[in-house]
Amino acid sequence: MTASSQEGSEQPPPLRVIGRRERVGFPAWDLLRVRAKVDTGAFSSALDVSEYEIIEGDQGPVLRMLIVLSRRHPERTVRVEEPIIKMVKVRSSTNQQLLRPLIEPVVQMGDVTRRVRLTVTDRSKMRCRMLLGRQAIAGLFLVDVRSKYLLS
Repeated sequence: MTASSQEGSEQPPPLRVIGRRERVGFPAWDLLRVRAKVDTGAFSSALDVSEYEIIEGDQGPVLRMLIVLSRRHPERTVRVEEPIIKMVKVRSSTNQQLLRPLIEPVVQMGDVTRRVRLTVTDRSKMRCRMLLGRQAIAGLFLVDVRSKYLLS
């Protein structure tokens, strides 16, 4: 009897290959092509926002964010809200420990749509507006560091 014919030994689906940079979407926010750097060294993901505030909602705290749609046209913005899961301590790339709000919006990565836990921060000086950490891609994707934009 082969392994594939044994009862209860279903193989997981093959991992999709993605590049070191990809475009992801936030369908509920009508943001469709956010440039993301895939970083397997980072556990969590982070999204660039120009400003945010924490407000009290009916179901608990809510994060109200202002997202710049285009760096060439900084006046083009969208304001979105997302429930805060909790406040988390994050170690930045400069080794500073910061307290950031954690949200879990629906993110579209190619043909995969799932909730992704991410924090918000100012990434305006970075090339990519989002950092996609290994928690967001685990079990779904294999990263080919030689390539970019394989999901587009």
